Amino acid sequence: MDGLKLHDLRCFSAVATEGSFQAAASALNRSHPSVFAAVARLEQHLGLTLLDRGGYRVRLTEAGRMFHARAELMLRELEQLRTYASQLASGEETILRVVIGDLCPRSPILAWLSRFFSTRPRTRLHLEYEAVGGPLERLLEGEADLVFHRADPFDPRLEQVALFEVGLVPVVAPGFLPPGCTADVTPRILRPFTQCVIRDTARRQWPEDYFLVEGAHRCSAPDHPMKRELILHGLAWGHLPDWLIREDLSGGRLISIASEHLPGRVETLAAVRRRDGSHGPVAEALWHELQESGPVGH
Repeated sequence: MDGLKLHDLRCFSAVATEGSFQAAASALNRSHPSVFAAVARLEQHLGLTLLDRGGYRVRLTEAGRMFHARAELMLRELEQLRTYASQLASGEETILRVVIGDLCPRSPILAWLSRFFSTRPRTRLHLEYEAVGGPLERLLEGEADLVFHRADPFDPRLEQVALFEVGLVPVVAPGFLPPGCTADVTPRILRPFTQCVIRDTARRQWPEDYFLVEGAHRCSAPDHPMKRELILHGLAWGHLPDWLIREDLSGGRLISIASEHLPGRVETLAAVRRRDGSHGPVAEALWHELQESGPVGH
């Protein structure tokens, strides 16, 4: 592979991603002829035809598709290496991107982040809120350095530090269901009633539907506090995290309808990062502090 030019690889990647030489040239801020020449030079160097130029839009050949997958990995790793070198040269990252998921109790997480970043004034915390599939999607697509959310503990792409367990409890307001219907509730009983769900912020459809009752009318809320308000006012029923509704349950403002047919669920919330990510000094310090501090109280 001697003589392979990084510029040529980037031009090929852009054409494969954008679907045309003109679009690739625009994305790279280069001229159309220079991008065309770069891809032709790469093909000549490799002895492969990477693109089918016979149609209205260029398409990857089979060899091009296989080569593109490997080239993308190499370009991503190179960019991560360059980012890591820059972080090391500066001593600390300028920005650390953190996402809090919808099930996390915000107060303890925010208090912990506040303590951590108060000693690192040169690193700015970029904090986002995402729901359902959004946190992991942002992490896996390289738009976050760390997320606080639930994740598959066996996913080989992820590293995790378990923080605490959260119970999801199905609840209604008093009087929402007919008398005598709260003792042994089934999905069939709930079908005529509106179910409130959290709005998924993932751009792609998340593979799991959480607690959805088939055939029931649904309304959505952006987060659990808003969902709680809707349920408290008798507009819907739904599952809420136990940390949010302890006082509502003890004060009788909400009623648990958990049963063998509607058991709810306990989720383990964790700090999660990509195993293959390039983690700078501040990100590493944050991770090690999470590992050492153990579960966060809530």
